[in-house]
Amino acid sequence: MTSDFVNVITSGLAALTPYKDNLRIETDDMSTLMVGAPEPLFDAVRDLFAASARLPDHVTMHVTFSRGCPGEPDDPTCRCETLTQAQDQSLEERKGLSLEAVRAAPVLGVEIDIQFSLYVLGQDRHMDEIYGCIDFLKTSGTFLKSKNFCTRLRGDAGAVFETVRQAFLRFGPAAGHVTIDLTASANSPSRR
Repeated sequence: MTSDFVNVITSGLAALTPYKDNLRIETDDMSTLMVGAPEPLFDAVRDLFAASARLPDHVTMHVTFSRGCPGEPDDPTCRCETLTQAQDQSLEERKGLSLEAVRAAPVLGVEIDIQFSLYVLGQDRHMDEIYGCIDFLKTSGTFLKSKNFCTRLRGDAGAVFETVRQAFLRFGPAAGHVTIDLTASANSPSRR
């Protein structure tokens, strides 16, 4: 949200350099597509946004995460051990492991807000997974409030993005279609 938007964008994109060997990254005039395993993918998105948010300007980012889409099968590089393990764990075990991961998240020194929705698709008991995720979110230490059809998180970028990563990896069937629709914001003048 600045006339110097090119510098903000290039600062963010420069943060992707360490991930170029582990992700397929395609940028055009509309968006940036990143394909790969969840660990480097979430780290790359987190670092991209944190780099942009370190500047004083108001920045926002909209992201769609998807795994298991039947119309566009996951790339083999998207495989993840956490997903494989999650299919054998109870909902309570997954909530506990998620909390541990958030507590261990790196502190990046950048405060951000995120609003997101988790969609567990094509499963009969999908609401059990969503309610389990909401329970985790409320105890994550990053929870700000529930809103219609989404949850608002606030805190250090490290913990907030780790919270979203855990929601994506541990809730919903390991082999099922799960998506997250997310908007991130930092340095908003309306919060001052």
